[in-house]
Amino acid sequence: YERVDHAPAMTMEVCQEIDQTLQAVICKNLFLCNRQETAFYLLMIPDTKVFHTKDLSAQIGAARLSFAKPEYMEQFLTPGSVSVLGLMNDTGHRVQLLIDEDVLNSEFVGCHPCINTSSLRLRTKDLIEKILPAVEHDFIRVKL
Repeated sequence: YERVDHAPAMTMEVCQEIDQTLQAVICKNLFLCNRQETAFYLLMIPDTKVFHTKDLSAQIGAARLSFAKPEYMEQFLTPGSVSVLGLMNDTGHRVQLLIDEDVLNSEFVGCHPCINTSSLRLRTKDLIEKILPAVEHDFIRVKL
């Protein structure tokens, strides 16, 4: 991996600058849940794509997806910085990872190491074949 330290990345515009430095797909990481707040999802999509609830819901067979409350993020992932690496904190396996096919087709992916003052460039293959098995999570491929 490669790491770049930077000022807090609070917006996708700042992340795009980091993306150019890392030469990796920086993802929007969206923490979602169903209406009953019983099923939770972490969606990784390229920062250039728009999330449409209806499209995603149909693909995964879940109705009425919306953004999960911050307290669920703190409980299952990492307070303040949603990242695929936060799945290491989901020891109860409550969060299902969803990855857009464009992310999966990229050679490199960029993410925060659970803080928004650093960014990592990882081989997408390493994320799928090494990191996710190590944190005991699988993923569902989606197309948005």
